[in-house]
Amino acid sequence: MPQPVLSLVSVVLFVIGIVGNGFEMRKIRMATEGQPNPKNVFLDKRNFKWYALIGVALVLWAINGAYT
Repeated sequence: MPQPVLSLVSVVLFVIGIVGNGFEMRKIRMATEGQPNPKNVFLDKRNFKWYALIGVALVLWAINGAYT
């Protein structure tokens, strides 16, 4: 894949992952509001798909940087 395309794909995946994770964390926080022991929103299993997307974006970014 050409370098500018790989760079754009990695940035788009990173932004989608960060924004999606933010919305998911907000939903988790709103669902656990008022409970005596709220869950840790960072370790909720619904966040791992966003963490994986962010990880893929960072790997693509690193691969792109290695070949420039």
